[in-house]
Amino acid sequence: MAEQAKITVHPSFEIGEISPRLFSTFLEPIGTMVNGTMFNPKHSTADEQGFRQDFIQALRGTGMPAVRMPGGNFVSAWNWKDSIGPKEERKVHLDPAWYQYITNEVGHDEYLQWAEKVGTEALYTVNMGMCNGPIQDAMDLVEYTNHEGGTYWSDLRRKNGHEKPYGVKVWYLGNEMDGPWQLGSWDKDPKGYGIKANEASKAMKWIDASIETAVCASSASFMDHYPQWEETVLQECYDSVDYLSMHHYHSAPPGDIKALLGGSLYYEDFINTEVALCDLVAAKCRSPKKLMLSFDEYGAMIRPNSELHPGYGYHNMIRAHYRFDPNRKYILHDPDKMQDRIFPGSEMLQMLGMVSIQLAFLRHADRVKIGCMTGGLGALCASSHDHVWKSASYYPFINLIEYARGMSMRTSVESETFDMPGYAIDDTSQYTGKEGVSYIDAATAWDRENDRLTIFVINRSEENEYPLTTDVSGFGGYVFDRHIELYSENLELRNSYEEPDCLKPGEHAGAVFHDGKLDTRVKPLSWNVLCFRKKD
Repeated sequence: MAEQAKITVHPSFEIGEISPRLFSTFLEPIGTMVNGTMFNPKHSTADEQGFRQDFIQALRGTGMPAVRMPGGNFVSAWNWKDSIGPKEERKVHLDPAWYQYITNEVGHDEYLQWAEKVGTEALYTVNMGMCNGPIQDAMDLVEYTNHEGGTYWSDLRRKNGHEKPYGVKVWYLGNEMDGPWQLGSWDKDPKGYGIKANEASKAMKWIDASIETAVCASSASFMDHYPQWEETVLQECYDSVDYLSMHHYHSAPPGDIKALLGGSLYYEDFINTEVALCDLVAAKCRSPKKLMLSFDEYGAMIRPNSELHPGYGYHNMIRAHYRFDPNRKYILHDPDKMQDRIFPGSEMLQMLGMVSIQLAFLRHADRVKIGCMTGGLGALCASSHDHVWKSASYYPFINLIEYARGMSMRTSVESETFDMPGYAIDDTSQYTGKEGVSYIDAATAWDRENDRLTIFVINRSEENEYPLTTDVSGFGGYVFDRHIELYSENLELRNSYEEPDCLKPGEHAGAVFHDGKLDTRVKPLSWNVLCFRKKD
């Protein structure tokens, strides 16, 4: 029988304020993410701009706080000025980043207007390559986007049909600028990128003093130059930027559920290193400023092991991005020719892997202020060529958007543990082992404004249901409200348009609350939300 597990939360031990942007999404025109899902003028629900209204309405109902757009690697070959004005006059380019055409049917204004229709905040990525994206271009972009009027660029926006400024507040100074796969990469010159980021950030803020900017960190903790690269960058721009932009994709071998669900520990290692580095640079610069983190691309996935090539290091990531095939043809964006975007593998495990990362962000809410899930739009609204529905990932994402508000609280967990041996997926994705990993993974939000305390719990065990005692006796006047549970005995079940409720949360029965302590049970490989409210 599994041993008793225990969670303790006390109001005296706060971590930091939870930013609403922590549970946001990421949008890049790869495959059907834009053409076919966001934009399809042939769809039965398409509006006058060609946007799928079924997708818009489904996302509007989620309260999605923000979306980072329009990419990604895509922006390194994109010129926003070619994407504005009448569509018939827009320039079409080849996209070396993803081997496709950039048709610019969805351009700068369309991206921002789609975000307005969804009712979410747009976070914008600027081209900052050495051979593209001059600082003047970034200044013009902010002027076009955010200035009221009376100048060439702001009046051009009004002429193009958007009278009021878009009011974009967060601007990313390039994407993965240390990556050799980027056009105009700065991997050999971090100081040069830091200087350019500093000057661009200053100039953009002179156009609009209300904006915030994010400078790129190393594209992954596997890079040979990590973390020295971002240390060099930050020493040139620390006082002019507001966030360090971080990306990470965790991979686990097929069948290794512990490695998948324990992957959040590697995210925490990454966060702790970058926090320490930011504070070191602050000390070097004698700056009172505390830099915040933006995890604006992240994911967890099952990926088969590949052959290793000792000595290749991060150069394998160039091959991984481009997957170069001289026989591959450039294709036009035709939604009718694109396959449905259905991720393979267990939907439950995919959900648990992603939400475990979100709990890690919540535990570091004092410094991690933005989190943009890659695939987050699909998590909040699964879609095919014709239909939309709710996947298993929808429910935890919604729980976090709704309940993870206010203050992140320190969450003490006592449970059985397991060890994760080190492993290598390929030349770059190589993981050191971890010992003493808790089967119970948890984080807590205290929403004082709404008199609500919420504890989020994952059971990482494949076999054991754990009896769980949760001690919230320090929160005087709070009573137990509900235990939401998402669990399935069959890990192969999937939701679909035809069968949308195969995986759906329910109310866990049998919980007992007494003297500030809740006694309940958490099933194997389950997602749980323990809700408490202040008694009227």
